[in-house]
Amino acid sequence: MTRQPPDTRTRGIHELYAEDPEAADRKLWGREVDPVTRRGFLKRSSLLAMAAAVGGSIPFADRMPGGLIPAALAQSEEPFTLEGKEGLTVLNDRPINAETPPHLLDDDVTPGKVMFVRNNGIPPAMADIDVDAWQLEIGGESCENPQSFSIAELKERFEHHTYQLQVECGGNGRSEYVPSASGNQWTTGAVACPTFTGVRLRDVLNACGIKSDAVYTGYYGADAHASGDPGRDPISRGVPMEKALEDESLIAWAMNGEDIPYLNGHPLRVVCGGWPGSVSGKWLQRIVIRNQKHDGTKMGAPSYSVPKHPVAPGSNVPKEDFVTIQSMPVKSLVTFPKSGIDHALGEAMEVRGHAWAGDLAVKEMHVSIDFGATWQKAELKDPPNRLAWQRWTTTVEFPEPGYYEVWAKATDEEGRAQPMVVPGWNPKGYLNNACHRIAVQVA
Repeated sequence: MTRQPPDTRTRGIHELYAEDPEAADRKLWGREVDPVTRRGFLKRSSLLAMAAAVGGSIPFADRMPGGLIPAALAQSEEPFTLEGKEGLTVLNDRPINAETPPHLLDDDVTPGKVMFVRNNGIPPAMADIDVDAWQLEIGGESCENPQSFSIAELKERFEHHTYQLQVECGGNGRSEYVPSASGNQWTTGAVACPTFTGVRLRDVLNACGIKSDAVYTGYYGADAHASGDPGRDPISRGVPMEKALEDESLIAWAMNGEDIPYLNGHPLRVVCGGWPGSVSGKWLQRIVIRNQKHDGTKMGAPSYSVPKHPVAPGSNVPKEDFVTIQSMPVKSLVTFPKSGIDHALGEAMEVRGHAWAGDLAVKEMHVSIDFGATWQKAELKDPPNRLAWQRWTTTVEFPEPGYYEVWAKATDEEGRAQPMVVPGWNPKGYLNNACHRIAVQVA
C-alpha cells in the first residue's frame, strides 16, 4: 500500500494525531481521555478495533495514555495494514475505506487482495466469527414462514451458483465534483468484479414464503456502528423484490473460489450486482421481506439518492425531491498502461480496460488521444454472464512527441454514452461516470 501525501481528502492516522491527538482518539477509536489521569478509556468495540489494527490483544489497554498513537502504527508510514489487501489507497481509517489504483484492476476477475473496501461500520472481530455457528435469519412482515439457516444448511438445502458480479460504490468518482460533496473522496477505484459463489436469494426467500404484498427486501449485518452504540445500525439497505428475485442475486459464502475476504464480508454476504455496492450487505445475519420500501439506516434521502431533476451546483435539495439510486450508469476504466508512463514515438501502444453498465450490457467502446476530438473503436468482449464487466482492448499510435491523454468512453445497449466531463452535480457526489483518462509522455 502506498501512503498518499496528506491533503484535505486523504486523512490518515498520522495526520490526525499530529493535528489533534485527543480528537484523533475520539475519531479513530471512540477513546475518551480522562483529564486527570490522562488515561484513555476504550469501549469494548473500540478496543477490538484497536486490537485489530495493531495485530493482537492489548493486555494493559486500561493503562494506555490517551492521545497517543499506538507504536505499532507510529513505526509505519501506513495508516493501517489492511489484512489480505495489497496496494490499496486508504481514504478513511474508521471505518476503513480504501480504493484500488486502476492499474491493479487489470485482471479479468478481480483478485480478493485488490478488491476495494467500503465499510460503514466496524467489522466484527475476526476472532468472534464462528463459521459453524453463524446464522442467517429470514423474516419480516411479508415473510410467511420465518426461518434461520446455518451456512452448512444453506449449502445443503439449496442449489449452488457462481457468477462474476460487478460491484461499485455509488460514490465512486466523488472527488471530481465541484463544489465537493461530503463522504469518502473516491477517485476511480471503488469498483471490482470478482466471482461469487452461493445460493440464489430467490430460492431462500421462496423457501420461507413470500406474501403477495411483498415489495422490498432489507438486510442487517454483524458490523457495529462507528460510535460503538449497540442500538444503532451502521447501514441496513435493500432492493425491490424484482431485483432480489433475479438469477444473479446471491447469498454468497465464497469469492473467487475461496472464503470471502474478511474486510469484504466474511463469512456471508448478499450480492446484487449492477446496483450500488451498499445494497450488497456484508457479514450478513438477517434478511427481511417488507410490505413497503425498506426503511433501514441509509435508505432515506439523501443517502444513496440523487435529485429527481437537475439542480445547480451547491443547491439545497429537499428530501422529497430525491430518488433512490438503482442501476448504476455506464462506465469504463483504463487498466493498462499505468497513467504517467513514457512511450517511444513510432511504436503502437496497447490500451485495455473494463466497461460496465449496471443492469445493462455495454454495446460499444471507444478511445481518444486528442481530448475527444476524434474517437476510435475498441474491441469489446461479451460479459461472461449478466452483470459482469466487459474486457476491451485496442492499440493507439501517436503522431509526434509530446504529452497525450488516452480517454475511454463506453456506450450501453440503450445508446447512453459516458460524458467527457463530470455529469450533473448532486449533493452527495454519486454516479460520476465521466470518461476515465490516463497520461502518456511520448518521446
